Amino acid sequence: MHASLIQIAVNPDESVNSRRERVASLVASQRGADLVVLPELWPVGAFAYAVFADEAEPLQGPTHDIMAKAAAEAGVWLHAGSFVERAEGGTLYNTSLVFSPEGERAAAYRKIHRFGFDKGEAVLMGAGEELVTVALPETVLGLATCYDLRFPEQFRGLVDAGAETLVVSAGWPERRRSHWTLLAQARAVENQAYVLAVGCAGTHGGVEQAGRSIVVDPWGEVLAEAGADEEVLTVEFDPARVAATREQFPALKDRRLGLARRRLA
Repeated sequence: MHASLIQIAVNPDESVNSRRERVASLVASQRGADLVVLPELWPVGAFAYAVFADEAEPLQGPTHDIMAKAAAEAGVWLHAGSFVERAEGGTLYNTSLVFSPEGERAAAYRKIHRFGFDKGEAVLMGAGEELVTVALPETVLGLATCYDLRFPEQFRGLVDAGAETLVVSAGWPERRRSHWTLLAQARAVENQAYVLAVGCAGTHGGVEQAGRSIVVDPWGEVLAEAGADEEVLTVEFDPARVAATREQFPALKDRRLGLARRRLA
């Protein structure tokens, strides 16, 4: 598979509408890729809490529509990163969208683990409750967003649901960049799966972004890594390596605690 990870620079001097148009053009230019992935909350910035309510959209709003069109124009599977969704009851969610090469919405994932402890996203947004996978012709994607990366039980659940390629859309801060790389490799090794983790560049909400989008194979080897600035990181990877790795080193078959919990339930 050929994947393009678009590490978007999110800066406050660019309007949301301008950034939507610019990102749509970047996506449309990726014709020939199988999968394109965007970062977390790129329309507004993951730490731009003050504008979340003003820039919130319905599920099928401006970001949805322009990304659907871009996916169809490029003829790619598009993980369109996430945006601030306003649900019918008024609750805000950090919601990711996946589109088919025909521009049809294939999945929506509401971020389960909200960052901020007692402020920011943790109090401004509702928590998602469902694990989401998407079956592509070549692999099964498991969806996660930024802070989710710190919770291995979510990724184990995605693997149990059939995921072979774990896609993490993020707005990870520079000051914790070492954790980003470490956790991406850990999730790949422990789940014997590919990890495609896409971050933002730039500074928003006063928080410098790490960038450093990364692709890790099922053995934990880094296949590609971006720098700190906006760029398109491209990588070729073989989905068949997931099954081969799990067969050659069948650690997942030796799990005990997860199996015990399921029996108790």
